[in-house]
Amino acid sequence: MAKYLVIVESPAKVKTIKKFLGSNYEVMASQGHVRDLPKSQMGIDVDNDFEPKYITIRGKGEILAALRKEAKKADKVYLATDPDREGEAISWHLSKALKLEDKDIYRITFNEITKTAVKAAIKDARKIDMNLVDAQQARRALDRVVGYSISPVLWAKIKRGLSAGRVQSVALRIICDRENEIDAFIPEEYWTMDAVLDVEGEKKPVTAKFYGDVNGKIDIKNKEQMEDIKKKLEGCEYSVDSIKRGEKIKKSPLPFTTSTLQQEASKTLNFATAKTMRIAQQLYEGVDIAGKGTIGVITYLRTDSTRVADEAKVASKDYISENYGEKYLPQSSNAKKDDKKIQDAHEAIRPTDLSLSPALVKESLQRDQFRLYQLIWKRFVASQMAPAQYETTSVRIGAGEYIFTVSASKIVFDGFMSVYKTDDDNEETNTLAKGLDENSVLTLDDVNGTQHFTQPPAHFTEASLVKALEELGIGRPSTYAPTISTIIARHYVIKENKNTINDMKAKAAKKEQFYSKIYKIGKDLSSTSTPILIGSLLSPFDFEGPLIEIVSAVTLGVGLIMKSVGKTGLEESKAVLTNGSSTYSKASKLMTEDEEIRLSNLVETIKANKKEKTTSHSL
Repeated sequence: MAKYLVIVESPAKVKTIKKFLGSNYEVMASQGHVRDLPKSQMGIDVDNDFEPKYITIRGKGEILAALRKEAKKADKVYLATDPDREGEAISWHLSKALKLEDKDIYRITFNEITKTAVKAAIKDARKIDMNLVDAQQARRALDRVVGYSISPVLWAKIKRGLSAGRVQSVALRIICDRENEIDAFIPEEYWTMDAVLDVEGEKKPVTAKFYGDVNGKIDIKNKEQMEDIKKKLEGCEYSVDSIKRGEKIKKSPLPFTTSTLQQEASKTLNFATAKTMRIAQQLYEGVDIAGKGTIGVITYLRTDSTRVADEAKVASKDYISENYGEKYLPQSSNAKKDDKKIQDAHEAIRPTDLSLSPALVKESLQRDQFRLYQLIWKRFVASQMAPAQYETTSVRIGAGEYIFTVSASKIVFDGFMSVYKTDDDNEETNTLAKGLDENSVLTLDDVNGTQHFTQPPAHFTEASLVKALEELGIGRPSTYAPTISTIIARHYVIKENKNTINDMKAKAAKKEQFYSKIYKIGKDLSSTSTPILIGSLLSPFDFEGPLIEIVSAVTLGVGLIMKSVGKTGLEESKAVLTNGSSTYSKASKLMTEDEEIRLSNLVETIKANKKEKTTSHSL
């Protein structure tokens, strides 16, 4: 009989981990969360320290009964849910649902599902980290306070069935702004001019681009200007004024984070963000590899860090040296400086075993699994390799009072590009005639003028929307895919090919105005540095405090948003406008002086606005 019980989230992990641990361990799956807030009500008691009300999720009764039965028989219960904030909360919920005593709780985490990692985690078991649990609960509570308070306003002002959310509302606003930009864009005309020149003694002509004159670059704005320049060029001699040769280094790319993986998979594989995460989850949880059995072939897929474990660096160095040669090893580390916004809880996404090359595992993986694994494998290997080197040539050609230029580059050492290339990694551009020098005789063959028009900003794709959300600090790696899926599924936007197109104007212009008001103040609040406000709460590892203090502080921001749209639904929102309120006092203790002044000014602005026609009437 098994002495120890290991509880994981996904049934797909059970077989893999059971094989690693042997007969003394029983491995079972919770199949995700077992408790949650009720769907029929907010589930947050704002009058009682924001106490959450949890219930057993429908359909999880039998699972919990089976887990309780095994837990009673086991000497130790190891909670092996995912190594993130959500996983920590699931472990805490399991400990409550299974009525485990604190001394009997053993929390284990692993960044990759390999025999070495799992056994090391068992030896390094710890207690549940309540800071992480409270961070997850705070976010969940905030989701409810925002969504369940603002959504009814949408139902009243527009139509039932619409929803608001902490991340989706801002994402939708970003798309609305981009679509408005596109609609308001006015194209501007401009021209380019090329001179096709024959080089004496060379078979291939050279194409030089018009630059300007000795005073600098000249933009050709219309046909008349272009024709005037062409007329002045008539009869001019073309000669090489100077040739500059140099070298250019192209650094190797960083290994994937969740967002960069989603972006690159969208661009190169045409995967939706949800599909990328689903397949990556399969690769992480374990796939059956011929000769190896069922193993996880990539590390944990939800991360915002490009950090690489030391043992992985050593393994990559050995692999590159053996398969590509010493010259392909970088002279210095390719690591990126730490970003204050990242949590760095997990390392970058990488293969768990570099010897499992794409060619070796191709027959063991499904087509899409193989394509994504190959992308991850190549990107990681490339990230540990030497940069590519180019030889660059820049030629300046004079013609009367005007100047033309020719630029060319040629790769002299492919470095990381021997493994991984993107569409931007062109090996050569505009190859020059070998005999071209300062004494070359040039003869004009033709001068071509081409009309162009400036282009509006591109419609958002899933990849570019993820990039925008990340740059603005909105959401976390785990929220990008479900956020995009939600706004598409609810038909707030429509997707055509790769483009995500705003569909709000025809359906509900008022909702866009509504979100505009939310976004304006929400964005202002989120720009502060302390993680007590809405945007900053997205980095909860920066704050270690009780659930009540986090949510109380954030309610200050929520209250401002609610007041800004003329909604007075929460008693705590009313208290925001009173400096003596308990909520405000708790929040103030967590603020810097500068931030308190900033928020006080916002409160005064909202007070002044109350005297005017309310926002709800304007809607």
